[in-house]
Amino acid sequence: MLKGLDPLLSPELLLTLRAMGHGDEIAIVDGNYPGVEHARRLIRLDGHHLIPVLNAVLSVLPIDDFVAEAIFRSTVKAERDKLDPVHEEMIDCCARHEPHRQVVPLIGQDFYGRVKIAHALIQTGEPRLYANIILRKGVIYPKEPGTHAAAGVDPFVY
Repeated sequence: MLKGLDPLLSPELLLTLRAMGHGDEIAIVDGNYPGVEHARRLIRLDGHHLIPVLNAVLSVLPIDDFVAEAIFRSTVKAERDKLDPVHEEMIDCCARHEPHRQVVPLIGQDFYGRVKIAHALIQTGEPRLYANIILRKGVIYPKEPGTHAAAGVDPFVY
């Protein structure tokens, strides 16, 4: 356990999030998603619902602000604008962490194709259908000029 970190952020998940570079994407998917078939790197978080995992990941992962669209959700079949309750919860969670970002719906194969090239996939135990989201990693900007760390402390600390 570490201070200030959600306990859902397992050592494997923290390693993966830290290893991702700017522009890399990570998918968080429900228990029915074909994770083994679609994942380049699979992290299992069975027994956990999607929203708490999404909240934990967003607590440490910067979202890309170099592109117009950086958060994507799956849709109910081909109904791009239909929102199941889980989609509303995903949108609300993202808005708490990234209030200026929209969650963009991606239909079927567009979503699957993006997951297949993602850096990693987190498979949750979420029982609700179509509870899948993709996050594109951004950057953490350096501190403003003129703000120096105390003597003896690494100045490269964010």
